[in-house]
Amino acid sequence: PALLMENARKGSVVSRANSIGSTSASSVPNTDDEDSDYHQEPYKESYKDRRRRAHTQAEQKRRDAIKKGYDDLQAIIPTCEQQDFSIGSQKLSKAIVLQKTIDYIQFLHKEKKKQEEEVSTLRKDVMALKIMKVNYEQIVKAHQDNPNEGKDQVSDEVKFNVFQGMMDSLFQSFNASISVTSFQELSACVFSWIEEHCKPQTLRDIVIGVLHQLKSQLY
Repeated sequence: PALLMENARKGSVVSRANSIGSTSASSVPNTDDEDSDYHQEPYKESYKDRRRRAHTQAEQKRRDAIKKGYDDLQAIIPTCEQQDFSIGSQKLSKAIVLQKTIDYIQFLHKEKKKQEEEVSTLRKDVMALKIMKVNYEQIVKAHQDNPNEGKDQVSDEVKFNVFQGMMDSLFQSFNASISVTSFQELSACVFSWIEEHCKPQTLRDIVIGVLHQLKSQLY
């Protein structure tokens, strides 16, 4: 009986130990499952992170646009494509690209102004030619309507004599007034001679005097 009581006591102790162990095990949290759930939960991006990422994307987009702009300038500007011996085969810097672009734009402005002046000159020439054409057409028409009108006109010889007499008189005053010691003195004398001897009244008196001389010679 003593042995049976001892065995019963040992069995009770083991049963109580198993009960306590199972209770303790059930009360301890399952860390393996929690770690697994934590890693599977999606990462939530904060407002600060989203703002930083948006700023980075905008900055990269701006850099790409600037780079594309410089690449387009180098493709358009002819001087950027030429070999620059001062820098060799190195890539052109942004400062050089901008300077070459400014120089080329200034060159285009000068060329545009030059072409505009040439066009203006050509338009004036065309206008003068049109006026001459109309005048010659009128002269030809008048001659065709009156074929005998030119018989009593002054001859070319008389016209030349009038012109020669005018030029001789002007040259005499020119030779007496002009000094050729230096270019500066020559320029000053020429302007003074023009103002004094080429006035309308002076030229008129010269022409009248030449005509009187020719009239006495002809008649």
